[in-house]
Amino acid sequence: MNRLIKTTAAVALLFAAQSALACDYPQRVSVPDGATASKEDMIAGQRGVKSYMASMEEYLSCIEADEAQRVLGLGDVDDKTKRQQEETFNKKYNAAVEEMNLVAEEFNMQVRAYKDRNR
Repeated sequence: MNRLIKTTAAVALLFAAQSALACDYPQRVSVPDGATASKEDMIAGQRGVKSYMASMEEYLSCIEADEAQRVLGLGDVDDKTKRQQEETFNKKYNAAVEEMNLVAEEFNMQVRAYKDRNR
């Protein structure tokens, strides 16, 4: 009976640890329209973009850690499977980085529009 309780507790802890490592993709931040935004709106937008970027960095770190754990747990699988899983991870990672670049580019365009309007 004691062994059953220990085994059940170990399995529960394993699942709890895995769910704690679940990587949540951050919601995309709204960028203010530089053609109409006030200075306060642009400052708030900048804060939002910085917060979003920090959340995305956390997300990237999380999926890297998950990938490392997954690779450790693979055991003996064929090279084709390993390559496919690595390609899937790389696509996921690169898509997140691309999204970060798009948000930064969009915000920078709006900053330029704001500055052009206020010259």
